[in-house]
Amino acid sequence: MILTQDTNEASFQIRAYQPGSITVNDSVYRHSLIISANQLIPDWPPQSLPELKPEHWASVLKLNPEVILLGTGQTFKLPHPSVLAPIYQQKIGVESMDTGAACRTFMALSAEGRRVAAALLIS
Repeated sequence: MILTQDTNEASFQIRAYQPGSITVNDSVYRHSLIISANQLIPDWPPQSLPELKPEHWASVLKLNPEVILLGTGQTFKLPHPSVLAPIYQQKIGVESMDTGAACRTFMALSAEGRRVAAALLIS
């Protein structure tokens, strides 16, 4: 087995995910959050996809990401395009996936130095 050193220099890193909780650095969160390499917004209001509204993207867009990952909870659910309209209007890439996959993808992209933000729904 070949081991490689983790060179991710992001201030905020996802250390673990399990249904109902996300560990960022050394803190466990049990509610939806937004994370980028250098900022954590631990109190993102929507807790599930049906609660997600277009206005919830304002705090994510302030991070000026080149790509946004939407973690839709334990299972993948496709959000209605109208919910994603504010992201499309800014011509920012957005990918939806289950929250576990979004956590893993966030870590991979942030390790590459990409301007990625993940909006992670807890359920």
